[in-house]
Amino acid sequence: MLEELDAPLAPLTTLRLGGPARRLVTAHTDDEVVAAVRAADTAGEPLLVLGGGSNLVIGDAGFPGTVLRIATTGFALDGTVLELAAGEVWADAVARAVGAGLAGIEFLAGIPGSAGATPVQNVGAYGQEVAQTITEVVAYDRRADEVVTLSNAECAFSYRHSRFKADPERYVVLRVRFGLEDAAGLSTPVRYAEVAKHFGVVQDERVDLRAAHGAVLGLRAGKGMVLDPADHDTWSAGSFFTNPVLGPEQYAAFLALAAERELTAPAYPAPDGHTKTSAAWLIDRAGFGRGYGSGPATLSTKHTLALTNRGAATTEDLLALAREIRDGVRTAFGVELVNEPVMVGVSL
Repeated sequence: MLEELDAPLAPLTTLRLGGPARRLVTAHTDDEVVAAVRAADTAGEPLLVLGGGSNLVIGDAGFPGTVLRIATTGFALDGTVLELAAGEVWADAVARAVGAGLAGIEFLAGIPGSAGATPVQNVGAYGQEVAQTITEVVAYDRRADEVVTLSNAECAFSYRHSRFKADPERYVVLRVRFGLEDAAGLSTPVRYAEVAKHFGVVQDERVDLRAAHGAVLGLRAGKGMVLDPADHDTWSAGSFFTNPVLGPEQYAAFLALAAERELTAPAYPAPDGHTKTSAAWLIDRAGFGRGYGSGPATLSTKHTLALTNRGAATTEDLLALAREIRDGVRTAFGVELVNEPVMVGVSL
């Protein structure tokens, strides 16, 4: 276990923003993770768990406690069961699973971050989310002071949400287990229209597994969503806002405002009679196009959902842009955008 004081955090995030940690501990085993968490809890010290740093917005003042960087490794296949240590690089793990001929996470290719973060956010893209394949999550329960194994149902997954996100101070993910599928070299059924169009198939058809993985990498790269240190469009936290899920009354009010502008908004059925619409569509139609902004933080030139650091931004620069966009969408369409990345020491 490695310990550093007054350690820079910006280089450990994909936004490359944020002040230093009072103390940075890097853990390479599950036992080290648990020991570090116990020590911080016993001392009553604030704790921030850091994986790949792809879903964090850290304040310019930094973090006044212990930052635990999880650097555990472990990729184990038993038939179609995949177990990943929390510190495994997610994009690499997806590529290895596809290389082994297993389907179930191929449309989640190229997403930055660590495996341990995927159940927290119920990571999803291109019609797939980890809730569809996660069977168990092994975590340290800080409240009970013990390692527990939670089933898929106990994780309480929903759109970009989970039990871990709902109670962020309780669990630290150690390992994630997936039930994948050997579909004779084919992908899981294509659920996303853009992918179906790419392959010239209808939705729910299967395509070549490796081709599906490669296609998603290409689509993500075209939107600046695959990390490239030389490309400031990738200096982001990915999609900054979640797609709004509206109740019947909210949705009716939104449709009326859209109709006043003679606009037809995207709509997707959601549970409990709700309707999901597109945050990217809202941002663009509210007047914030690709590349919007003249300061050191702007929208990506490739995708309106990504707020980017052009190289010299501060966290406050980024948040000022985020607030401008959130307020503009609310004024135009009466819809409140919610940030997807976790805020540390700051808020919108």
